[in-house]
Amino acid sequence: MLLYTHQSYALVTTTQLTIVLIITASIFAFLIGVAIIKMYRLKAENKKLSEMSGFKSDVEKSYKDFTDGHLYDNN
Repeated sequence: MLLYTHQSYALVTTTQLTIVLIITASIFAFLIGVAIIKMYRLKAENKKLSEMSGFKSDVEKSYKDFTDGHLYDNN
C-alpha cells in the first residue's frame, strides 16, 4: 500500500485533465473565430476593390479573344 501512494504523485486526475482540455479547446476556438472574422473582412474588402470602376476597366481592356487566330481555321 505504501508503494502505491508513493507512485500516485505522477498521476493526473480526471478533473485536472478536463480543465487542461477545456483551456486548450477554448484557445483554439478563439483562434478559429479570429481567422473567420479576418476571412470575412478580407472578402468584403476584395469585393469592394473589385467593384471599383478603375479596376474593372483595366481588366476588361486587358482581355482579348485569341480564338479567331489562323491556327483554328475559322474562315
